[in-house]
Amino acid sequence: MAFIKSYRAEVGVNHVPAYQVSGIPFASSSTDGRSGTVVKVEFPYVTRWIYVVNSDGTNAATVGFSENGLGGTNFFKVKSATSSEVLDLKISELYLTGSGDLTVVAGLTSIKPVRISGSIGPSFSGSVGVG
Repeated sequence: MAFIKSYRAEVGVNHVPAYQVSGIPFASSSTDGRSGTVVKVEFPYVTRWIYVVNSDGTNAATVGFSENGLGGTNFFKVKSATSSEVLDLKISELYLTGSGDLTVVAGLTSIKPVRISGSIGPSFSGSVGVG
């Protein structure tokens, strides 16, 4: 049986201390998802929380956790000229469309995205409730 020394093991998504400290700041501004263009935001580390701002005064934004989710029923909307709540989510990718002026702000953990990667990649596409 292989034994991994705990002081050498990488942290994973269930490593509580990674979520107890303040997040590493991340911001992606003026993201353009107009005309059906899907914008993929890849985070360098797994998020602790995210916040989406839609500064477009006309169009609502559609936000999903996978590209498949945008085309299905597994997404949420951010109305024009508003923002989402701060969402405590551990994700490595976010998909946006429908608005011309989006900002994504996140607090990051020290967990590498590969730690939530499955056989279908680092997003939650195909997960129950994501589609």
